[in-house]
This record gives sequence, structure tokens and C-alpha cells, in this order.
Amino acid sequence: MLHPARLSLLALALAALLVAGCGGSSSSSKKPAAVTSGTKAKAVKLAAPEQADPPIPAADFTLRSSTGEKVSLSDFRGKAVMLLFIYDHCPDVCPLMVSNLHNAMLQMGPAKAKQMQIIAVSVDPKGDTPKTVAQFLAAHDMTGRMKYLIGSKRELAPVWKKYGVQVEATPDQREVGHSAFVYGITASGKELALYPANFKPQWVVHDVPLLATS
Repeated sequence: MLHPARLSLLALALAALLVAGCGGSSSSSKKPAAVTSGTKAKAVKLAAPEQADPPIPAADFTLRSSTGEKVSLSDFRGKAVMLLFIYDHCPDVCPLMVSNLHNAMLQMGPAKAKQMQIIAVSVDPKGDTPKTVAQFLAAHDMTGRMKYLIGSKRELAPVWKKYGVQVEATPDQREVGHSAFVYGITASGKELALYPANFKPQWVVHDVPLLATS
């Protein structure tokens, strides 16, 4: 079973989730409607799905990574996938989520960490560039450890929609209000877990072997 601390969230059938956003604010939506200011979190109603059992097929997509390679979600069948939506100059929550994933990888060790692939999808088409993403990955010791997918709004928006991600840009401040959570996707390509922005690394350490064999 998944980590009991995480199950306390899933026990609510994913109807109440702690979420947070980097800057800005937004209203509720169909899926995890998410956004609060800074690192403050609040309970948000999830209209669908109401539960993680049975798992839900994860919508496939293909985008370019910050290094120019074409990446599809389905490329990582056979591994647990942690899917998140971030931008590289986010002042608070995005670095927190990436840091927690990095710490989880360190706690797992190299062999166990190979069971997991981290995929980040940009929520800032204009601000996330190959150069800035490279700097972000280096700063968080995630170079080669995380696929960071970028593109135009036309390319990224359909992926945001598939995963219920709301994006609200404020170009004057260069902050982007957006839904902040992490999808835990199984090796067979199913959405099984939805982590809040303030998840603990230990939850991922515990769950990855289960996701990688589901």
C-alpha cells in the first residue's frame, strides 16, 4: 500500500488536497484547481477524479526538453513517473517541490532512484528557455536527473488542460500563478497518486517501488 501519511490525503478520495502556487492567484476548476499566493496552502475541492482506486490512465503527450530532445510520457513505461508543472524563476513552491524530489532521490540511493523518472512541464512559455532551465537544474543538482519540458503556449496549453493545471501569468512581475501538485504515475501509465506541493520526501521514497511495479 502507499505510504500511510499520503493515504490520509487519498482517504478523502482526492476530494480535499493541499495545494499551493508560485505567486498570483486563481479560481477553482474541474480538476485540482489550485492556486494560492506564495507558500500558503489551502484545501481545494477536486471534482474529478474522486478517488485514486481504480487508477486513471495518464494522458500521454510529447514535448521538447530543455536540451532539445523529444520526450513523451509513454517513453517511461516501466518506471514510476513523478510529473509536476513548474517554472524556473518561481520564488517559492517550485523550488520546494524540486528540492523534495531531489532529497527523495538521495534517500533512495542510485539503484532505487533508477525506478523513477521526474518530468517537469513548464508553465511559463516565455520565461523558461534552454539557458534558464539549465541554470535552474544545475542550481538544484538535477541536471540529468529531471526532464524539463518547454515549448510555446500552443504546445504546452493542451498538456496543462489534460492535467487540470491552471496558469495565470503576471508579466509585469514575471510571476506565474499555477496549480502546484505532483502526479505519481505507475509503470503501466496510470495516475495513482496526487501529492500536495508540501509533500515529504519520505512519501516518495516509500511509494516509488510500488508505483514502479504497478
